[in-house]
Amino acid sequence: MPRWLLPENISDVLPLEARRVEELRRALLDLYRSYGYELVIPPLIEYLDSLLTGTGSDLDLRMFKLTDQASGRMLGLRADATPQVARIDAHILNRTGVARLCYAGSVLHARPLHPLASREPLQVGAELYGLAGPAADAEVIELAVASLRLAGLASVRLDLGHTGVVRALLDLAPPASGSVDDLLAALSSKDEPALRELVTGMPQEAASALLELVRLNGGAEVIERARSRLPRVPGIGAALDELATLAQRSGADVSFDLADLHGYRYHNGVTFAVHVEGLPSAVLRGGRYDGIGKAFGRARPAVGFSVYLRELVRLGEAGVQHAILAPAGDDPELSGLVRQLRQAGEVVVQSLPGEQEQTGDFVFDREIRQSNGNWSVVARPASLAK
Repeated sequence: MPRWLLPENISDVLPLEARRVEELRRALLDLYRSYGYELVIPPLIEYLDSLLTGTGSDLDLRMFKLTDQASGRMLGLRADATPQVARIDAHILNRTGVARLCYAGSVLHARPLHPLASREPLQVGAELYGLAGPAADAEVIELAVASLRLAGLASVRLDLGHTGVVRALLDLAPPASGSVDDLLAALSSKDEPALRELVTGMPQEAASALLELVRLNGGAEVIERARSRLPRVPGIGAALDELATLAQRSGADVSFDLADLHGYRYHNGVTFAVHVEGLPSAVLRGGRYDGIGKAFGRARPAVGFSVYLRELVRLGEAGVQHAILAPAGDDPELSGLVRQLRQAGEVVVQSLPGEQEQTGDFVFDREIRQSNGNWSVVARPASLAK
């Protein structure tokens, strides 16, 4: 096997994409800071039981695991940053009020989310701890929408869901423990024939409502259809009220999907996602996950989201990276001019002896020349700018 070959669904990030990823990462973190979110940098690896706290079996299956040679305990390479940030909030920071935290970095997946997905996604995210209710949800959703607009999406369609609807229905008629995962999978994939088999034997009200969920997706009319077709129980009514409120405050085009159950095992309230035409999975996912910090000593209200950077940068076109070509040399005036230009944010490449002109991501539309003993920046002929 060639030494340069990488594992399946693992790839290098080459210069053009890497520049766009890094520029967007910096811009997003600056955006989050403007809202008061503080940056944390969790470790790539930690004890397995900490990484899996409150997340359910889906994350367990995606996680790389190994034995710690120092302690003999099982370690995991993080497959999602949310449990780590929850640990930091609950146990390390231990603040009594609201905490706004953000993060950026790679996660690793033993199994890709879909056949074309990278097993090393680059995530940027924001989490708000210590406040329950629609005001906190609305702030986080506003920040999520602002993230996508900053990335260049002219229009954002937000898909809203709420795990409270399904939880209320399962409380009416709890299925056998072994069939819950199958039922959730059938709902998420909208597999109505499989769902009909799974609800056989349930009380009619609960069975009919679960089948109805498969069809409760679309625009604003979904909320009223749900109110008229689902059982009138407090959990469902409260969930639909929350969704209606958040849709009005989101500032984006909104659709609803009451059978979208991503992260059901740890989300316990509103969920949201943004899908973009041409990409097989969401570029952003988030929701409310109260209580995830309980195992770390404090069960705090929490809501947040993650953005997938590499997917986002593929949606836009790269801007031209203008640069200045300069000769190499020890002339103090030349060195001073180069230093001044770089401090001003310009890209200046000094052509070393024997070097052919650099190619790649840069367009050399200017150059430094000496005239009458003075160094200055001049435009290059269009035929040479490349």
